[in-house]
Amino acid sequence: MNPDVEALKGDNANDLVIVTGMSGAGRTEAMHAFEDLGYFCIDNLPASLIPTLLETARGACEKARKLAVVCDARNKDFFADLQGELEKLSAAGAAYRVVFLDAGDDKLVARYKASRRRHPLCEEGMTIAQGIASERALLFSLRNMAHDVIDTSELLPMQLRTKIRELFAGVDEREGLAVTVYSFGFKHGAPLDADIVMDVRFLPNPYYDPALRALTGLDAPVRDFVMYRDETVEFVKRWRELLDVVMPGYVKEGKQQLAIAVGCTGGQHRSVALAESTGDYLKTRGYRVSVTHRDLALAESVRSALDEETSRGRAE
Repeated sequence: MNPDVEALKGDNANDLVIVTGMSGAGRTEAMHAFEDLGYFCIDNLPASLIPTLLETARGACEKARKLAVVCDARNKDFFADLQGELEKLSAAGAAYRVVFLDAGDDKLVARYKASRRRHPLCEEGMTIAQGIASERALLFSLRNMAHDVIDTSELLPMQLRTKIRELFAGVDEREGLAVTVYSFGFKHGAPLDADIVMDVRFLPNPYYDPALRALTGLDAPVRDFVMYRDETVEFVKRWRELLDVVMPGYVKEGKQQLAIAVGCTGGQHRSVALAESTGDYLKTRGYRVSVTHRDLALAESVRSALDEETSRGRAE
């Protein structure tokens, strides 16, 4: 038995997805959706290379474990082997999932006319409709063995992505949204890449307390100073209510990355404490969150310079 095929035994079927179907039915959009879900995607792959590709990808990087592969009629010489290769995988006990994308002939003709691209099965003198009919006959048995058949006739690209997320993203779609929460200081420049910007300069500033000035929002005294103020308690309540409204909306729209920036004057005290609080809250709501502090290193370098100058003054 092929050792590459043998190595696939026992895997989750979602780890290897074969995307096929009618030309013009949305394979490119489908691959974008799989990329957003963290799949390693290969387009127009000869079917005989599927087992080798999977084993090579796993050997190179464990994170590349999940694969989505497009095999379709564009590769005429190798496409005929697809059904046979899938039968070999099944006989070996290997797990995979076939997604077949389809659409009505009238929709496919309209899409090809709009794109002005040549249908891959249109020989010299053939019409688009004849090429579609030829492809549909070629794919008949493959469609019957597909695990999922998605008719894209009436689907917008966003709706197709949503359908694929529903099938492959797991129980909770929130896990498909990667959220970055970061603090920053307005005096170092406004953020350029944030989807949501929250200005917290209206809150009392620990900078004016000499005992807290050299600390950051990661230190307990500053965190307590910021978080336990009456103004902050009320703000955090309303801020979380806002997040509970907007976050599900981003998920529903299929957004894959979201950046939330929390800013104060210098990016050292208030924004740091509140970015940490925001990240912790979103994690409890089931989102994948990373928290970073854009300008904290600048604040720390200034603090180090001041400490060095103070020490030098004492020595003199």
